[in-house]
Amino acid sequence: MGKKKETFCCECKCALVKDHIALSKKLLGRNITQFYCITCLAKFLECEVGDLEIKIMEFKEQGCALFL
Repeated sequence: MGKKKETFCCECKCALVKDHIALSKKLLGRNITQFYCITCLAKFLECEVGDLEIKIMEFKEQGCALFL
């Protein structure tokens, strides 16, 4: 089995976890090609990181396919 390609934040270049990639897609559009870590996404959206962490939990509870 091949190793998955690592994805990095388009702002700070840190390695991304799957929930942060999914959140970028959910909030910015499924067809985006550049993703944000949760800290940079919060800055971009002018909100708090805690707010985005709550949204991740809500999307998971709703069964959003991006967060499976």
